[in-house]
Amino acid sequence: MAGRRRQQEQPDLSLERAAGGRVAGVDEAGRGPWAGPVVAAAVVFGVGDPPPQVHAMITDSKLLTAEQRAALKPVILTFADAAVGIASVAEIDSMNILQATLLAMRRAVARLAEIPDLALVDGNRAPHLRCPVRTVVGGDRKSLSIAAASIVAKVTRDRLMARLAADYPGYGWARNAGYGTAEHRAGLARLGPCVHHRRSFRPIRELLDAEP
Repeated sequence: MAGRRRQQEQPDLSLERAAGGRVAGVDEAGRGPWAGPVVAAAVVFGVGDPPPQVHAMITDSKLLTAEQRAALKPVILTFADAAVGIASVAEIDSMNILQATLLAMRRAVARLAEIPDLALVDGNRAPHLRCPVRTVVGGDRKSLSIAAASIVAKVTRDRLMARLAADYPGYGWARNAGYGTAEHRAGLARLGPCVHHRRSFRPIRELLDAEP
């Protein structure tokens, strides 16, 4: 499943080991879509490494197929404490996508079984947590915990969008997860925005402004 990857794309537990203690990797899915919530996940691996075959499969979720991510999520949950946090479309529109993403991250970490000793957060912006935080640019290709969090967040959000697609057909969310694809654009042109569209995002705002 893992395939052949460049060494820098295969994350490991070096950052976690160097920090010591209980270290959570934190990542998000869904900052860019025009519809749906933003989802964050926090993952803490237990004492020692996950089995080598599991370790070898985990990488940045963007490098995996949807089938690979779906197969990996229950494996990750077997070997790690993991939790998910969600910020709604209303929260995205009221506070902006960055602040909503940080809120989702705070919720994910707060739902772990125990507050970690350190949180490694993908990117360069840190949420305010009840534990120390270290940002890691490109963290989902460096830290195994962050990479695992990226998978859990992505699978969780994709499934949520597929459920919303059943109630709001016509936008193709089961396939595009709310991103601004041609299919989504066509649905918006035909149906207009619905309650799950992010009105603070320019394409949606411009559509609403153009309505008579």
